[in-house]
Amino acid sequence: MDVQPGPEREDSHVDSDVSASTPLRVALLGAGVVGGAVARHLTERADDMAARVGAPLALVGIAVRRPGRDRSDLGVDPSLVTTDAEQLVTRADLVVEVIGGIEPARSLILRAMEHGASVVTANKALLAEDGPRLYAAAAEHRVDLYYEAAVAGAIPLLRPLRESLAGDEVRKVLGIVNGTTNYVLDKMDTSGAGFEDAVEQAQALGYAEADPTADVEGFDAAAKAAILASLAFHTRVSGSDVHREGITDVTPADVAAAREMDCVVKLLSICERTDAGVSVRVHPAMIPRSHPLAGVRDAFNAVFVEADAAGQLMFYGRGAGGEPTASAVLGDLVAVARHRVGGGLGPGESSYADLPILPMGDAQTRYYVSLDVADRSGVLAKVAAAFAEHNVSIETVRQRMVPDERDGDRHDVGEATGNSNARANLVIVTHAAPDAALSATVESLRTLDVVRGVNSVMRVEGS
Repeated sequence: MDVQPGPEREDSHVDSDVSASTPLRVALLGAGVVGGAVARHLTERADDMAARVGAPLALVGIAVRRPGRDRSDLGVDPSLVTTDAEQLVTRADLVVEVIGGIEPARSLILRAMEHGASVVTANKALLAEDGPRLYAAAAEHRVDLYYEAAVAGAIPLLRPLRESLAGDEVRKVLGIVNGTTNYVLDKMDTSGAGFEDAVEQAQALGYAEADPTADVEGFDAAAKAAILASLAFHTRVSGSDVHREGITDVTPADVAAAREMDCVVKLLSICERTDAGVSVRVHPAMIPRSHPLAGVRDAFNAVFVEADAAGQLMFYGRGAGGEPTASAVLGDLVAVARHRVGGGLGPGESSYADLPILPMGDAQTRYYVSLDVADRSGVLAKVAAAFAEHNVSIETVRQRMVPDERDGDRHDVGEATGNSNARANLVIVTHAAPDAALSATVESLRTLDVVRGVNSVMRVEGS
């Protein structure tokens, strides 16, 4: 059943509640992959949506940048398509924003709120950059701001953090929140593909954009981590507060080394609360294959939550794509529509804790370090001394035999070979220590005369 446009509003603010027969006017900003899916569901399932909300949802317009494109697949009246987004949001009760980016999304959302409309958005970049301003506007104008689709697509994650765990104390959120990077790293692990080849495969399947920078450099995951930390710890965390490292430097050798340790490399978003404050970081890390996140394959997302009373929880599912993301958008739309029918509001921003944001150097991490060293006596002692100098405790040391460059023989580290070119490889895993101490240790190792090269450094998580 197609939803027809509702009547024009006569005033600039919507009523706080409506009768069951009064249509709620819905404005859709964006008709791309996600917006198109939202529009189709609103039209095809109009009766079902009305029954769930308690009032009809009337699609009054779809704002697009290029009106000439064929949008017959949306199943809506072509007259609903407009380029005048600013005017559209002033005559809606509910606004769905799926255009992305900072502007004009921010201005349109603020304008919608000023005119009394509740907003549903999937815009993680905007929330991470300017969330407090949007929350303040929602509170000032007594409207809802919902954004479940901004993190992990269809996975119900933000509402459990904001509502289901509101009476608990969340200690840690550890997750895979970017499907593109998870696909790339998974292919590097399972097929032995190099980074560039894996990215090309992701692009061919539509998992990665033509310019994958936002994904592979960790910007997307960092924005999502900021949102997760803000909700979990009742503290305002922006994207600039998140330590960010991408996966462009992850090599097949790193992936192979992880496999030898019975680990897998993942790009992790890690939000932790300690007595000192909040640590939020995004970086590649090795995790044991026994960890629940290690089994997350292809472009799927998963988030592991640890809370005092609830214990360990895991949320898993499709983290991107038109239909999965539309599912989260529609869930929010039904929720805010119900609030409008009932005359109430959902929970707003909770930033009462106002915990300090800790620098990356204070984060407690473990390191995997692979060293190319000279094969002679005293090497282990010098390497161990470098760790001890920075108060970093070594958990394990493994020796990799390296062929003698002169005759192909293999030797143990420290065994006299009579060959000044003899080499060996040391693989060291540390206990948890401040990241700054671990970084300083690696720099000290680079200066040792017995260390010919630092082959690889990667953090170890999840154990």
